[in-house]
Amino acid sequence: MQVQAVVFDVGRVLYQWRLGNLFEKIVADPARLATVLDEVVTEEWHFEHDRGTPLAEMVPERSALYPEYETEIRAYAARFNESIPGPVPGSLALVERLDKRGVPLFAITNFGAEFWAGFRPTAPIFDRFRDIVVSGEEKLAKPDPAIFALAEERFGLPGTDMLFIDDNRANVEAAAACGWQVHHFVDAPRLERDLAARGLI
Repeated sequence: MQVQAVVFDVGRVLYQWRLGNLFEKIVADPARLATVLDEVVTEEWHFEHDRGTPLAEMVPERSALYPEYETEIRAYAARFNESIPGPVPGSLALVERLDKRGVPLFAITNFGAEFWAGFRPTAPIFDRFRDIVVSGEEKLAKPDPAIFALAEERFGLPGTDMLFIDDNRANVEAAAACGWQVHHFVDAPRLERDLAARGLI
């Protein structure tokens, strides 16, 4: 079926994301750094913000649980953009090529509402997108099928007409189960080949 719109994930598809990129700047001791990343400020805990839990709730709770790491926990909240070192190589160029071809662009991202508010102004590439579903704003996160249903409603197209691109296999499988066309993102060259094969670029 012909693709009528392309729907991107953001983290690790369009922009790199790694918590260590922030904490390597502020934690000199390797053992402490490992504890921060493996036990304290983990991706699993961060996902609570993606699902809609406010930082004002998360940070005090985590600091009470790990009082000796309060500095790092507060840095996570205050300096999150430093965990995003830059674009994924080649991906933004593909967005620009799709946009120039007139392909409607959308996104579904697992991103905390407060962090999205701080990051979005730094990324003008999203001016090319018609709409972006942000998990933290909706309090719905991938791979919940409800977020794909919401996206269909917001974007005005059925999933069967849209190509969803994500690096997380569980998210890709969830979208496919909802009837969407999908691409499991590994790198921009492979995505470029897929887009070209579909006649999109």
